[in-house]
Amino acid sequence: MSSGTGTVLCQSTNCLNGKPPSTLACPTCTKLGIKGSMFCNQECFKANCSWSSAYHMTAADGTYNPFPSFRFTGELRPVYPLSPKRQVPAHIPRPEYAETGVPTMEIRKASSPPRILSTEEQEKMRIVCRMGREILDIAASHVRPGVTTDFIDEIVHNATIERNAYPSPLGYREYPKSVCTSVNEVICHGIPDQRELVEGDIINIDVSVYYDGFHADLNETYPVGKVDADSVKLMRTTRRSLDEAIKLCNPGALFRDIGKAIEPVARANQCAVVRQYTGHGVNELFHATPNIPHYAKNKAAGTMKPGMCFTIEPMLNLGTNWDVYHWPDNWTATTVDGKRSAQFEETLLITETGVEVLTAGKPREDLV
Repeated sequence: MSSGTGTVLCQSTNCLNGKPPSTLACPTCTKLGIKGSMFCNQECFKANCSWSSAYHMTAADGTYNPFPSFRFTGELRPVYPLSPKRQVPAHIPRPEYAETGVPTMEIRKASSPPRILSTEEQEKMRIVCRMGREILDIAASHVRPGVTTDFIDEIVHNATIERNAYPSPLGYREYPKSVCTSVNEVICHGIPDQRELVEGDIINIDVSVYYDGFHADLNETYPVGKVDADSVKLMRTTRRSLDEAIKLCNPGALFRDIGKAIEPVARANQCAVVRQYTGHGVNELFHATPNIPHYAKNKAAGTMKPGMCFTIEPMLNLGTNWDVYHWPDNWTATTVDGKRSAQFEETLLITETGVEVLTAGKPREDLV
């Protein structure tokens, strides 16, 4: 906290001296650029330096946990500092939110009926979705123990701009990276950082790409080396639940029935379907109508029609708890019990005769 004159007051949460003007800084925090480590005297410093001890535990390599007093639900911890924001060449067209962080058109059209894409627009979606699949496959080829999620972000970012495309997550509602990487108990929206993947992890890589005015959106969950039986079951169940939902998609099908296909598969394999996040329309807007819940007995309105483009992206947790717990970074969503979560996502186009999976990839042997 600062006073009106700009003087820094003691930043100890347990200061017994009334938080007077302070000049005594924790030298390690100062070196790392960590704020909130100014103390009023040696006694206050010694009594309260434990506040920053979690940072100091890994200070030898310059990394730290930015939320040392936060109650995490599992074993995963963020490893900061984050790398600087990656730059996109000036010649690459950007979505409207790239500079401001605010998706104004999404907000304005939040209650609009789902878009019916023209033949030309459908072809643009095919192109960007093929691009998204290429980029996800490139990123997945680098998944192995010892690789950081920040490195995966770099791979995705570079592969995207090499195609003269923009990484859709970058700057969206101020998201700081070009891809979401969700490890183990993270359900979605994990921020790439300096943590190295270890044998036995699972990781979801969520790639979104903006090209020629349209977005693609897809993700898959991958094993890191050899994983345990529960993780294999979780990934296979999640993929199968998505495939069962896709089978229902055709002109005249109800959006609310998608959850009726997903939840029985999850329940039969002792998994819970996350309710807080949905599939969504995708076109010129990153997220558009319709909103598509993945659980049964939902009240989603609407019928599928030729020309509609949307995602289905079930998130399944091991066990029976589908609730979500957020980290203080305002993005990372984890399971409340620390159990693992997996997700798979495809972008779909409803045609006159059925459905086209625009982001389809090759079948994975580990999911059979």
